[in-house]
Amino acid sequence: MKEIINVLPEVIRKLVVQLPESIQYEVEEVRLRVNRPVEIRTGDRSMTLPRGSTPYVFSSQDAKLMLGLLSEHSVYRLEEELKKGYLTIAGGHRVGLAGRVIMEKGAVKGLRDISSFNIRIAREKQGVADPYLERLLHRKGWCHTLIIGPPKTGKTTLLRDLARNISLGVKNKHVPPMNVGIIDERSEIAGCVKGVPQHEFGTKVDVLDSCPKAEGLMMMIRSMGPEVLIVDEVGRQQDGEAILEAVHAGVSVIATVHGKNLEDVKRRPTISNLLNENVFERIIEIHPLTKKGTIHYLDKRPAQGGIRK
Repeated sequence: MKEIINVLPEVIRKLVVQLPESIQYEVEEVRLRVNRPVEIRTGDRSMTLPRGSTPYVFSSQDAKLMLGLLSEHSVYRLEEELKKGYLTIAGGHRVGLAGRVIMEKGAVKGLRDISSFNIRIAREKQGVADPYLERLLHRKGWCHTLIIGPPKTGKTTLLRDLARNISLGVKNKHVPPMNVGIIDERSEIAGCVKGVPQHEFGTKVDVLDSCPKAEGLMMMIRSMGPEVLIVDEVGRQQDGEAILEAVHAGVSVIATVHGKNLEDVKRRPTISNLLNENVFERIIEIHPLTKKGTIHYLDKRPAQGGIRK
């Protein structure tokens, strides 16, 4: 929470520090909206930040102070981030922004009069990938894997820990460290600040930060020679085409997609095309309630076909 505290106006900072440690440890989001109570989210629970017997109301002055802290008192430094609507701070935490949109020639030029901030806490949970490692391996290395789950079920957290394990190698399975390329379009996997990952990945990870997935997959293959590519939230047709090219180039791909289950994502052309091409060898479905995954093995042999658990 230290990095989060540093970008909060002093009054709010003191109130957050006064929260019980159990709540501070579980915070996932801090939402600050002008003229509304500060909201603290922990998992499925939402609470307002107390100030005495009443909630603390975020003011327009607080918003100005917070923007100054985020920009180190130079809003021009945030020009690119304001176009995207979010920025990443030390620790890999992401701050979403909302306000008055400035348009130029039909494109978003930036944001002004920022009135909403959404701080999403990026917690590194090392070990969450351990139950899956053995089943994501085959004789040639790592399986092409698709991770499916609704929002806030831990897909990116799992993806991040898989990247770490692949970079470090799995000693008890005699799997050597491998070069990992992360295409981090929204700065959520590695949480880069000025190009430097804020999470622990070992020594064999390269990151293309704030780069569109389709372009980044090809850039990474051409420039860094990865053995495994990591990509989050596949959705566009171009993403699917780029994944197919990466697989044909002999690179293992591990990706995530939003969806309730495998049947749900099969209805999307991008994913259904990849499934029809037998790209993925493993599917992990993360259940929304338990946040635990079920692994499906996709057998590429047409005679047997189908999916088996």
